[in-house]
Amino acid sequence: MRRIVPWMIVLPLALVIGVPAFRGVARAQADMTYKIYCARCHGDEGHGDGADAGTLKAHPRDFTDCAAMAKIPDDTMFKAIKDGGAAVGVSGDMPAWGTGLSDDDIHAVMKYVRHFCQK
Repeated sequence: MRRIVPWMIVLPLALVIGVPAFRGVARAQADMTYKIYCARCHGDEGHGDGADAGTLKAHPRDFTDCAAMAKIPDDTMFKAIKDGGAAVGVSGDMPAWGTGLSDDDIHAVMKYVRHFCQK
């Protein structure tokens, strides 16, 4: 028997209801991706205070520092997530997630990270 996961129920409903509901599903998926790949270092609320932050040589970026985040172009953030921090001249503590995340996943998590400055 095939296992049903929540998005298998919500996604068809979102497609019937329309685009706004789909954004909710996309955001929920980005939230889950962030929690799996990013929160251990960057923290649940993006402050750079995740459970593993203290074990790193460099302090993880605080995504709520809107002035600093505004200076980071999307292409730089994309490359850092995909290829790791060293690829963009920041800490090598930031791992490359390109083998675990698709480009679409990376773009979605980038949008999610940017939301920390839209509160």
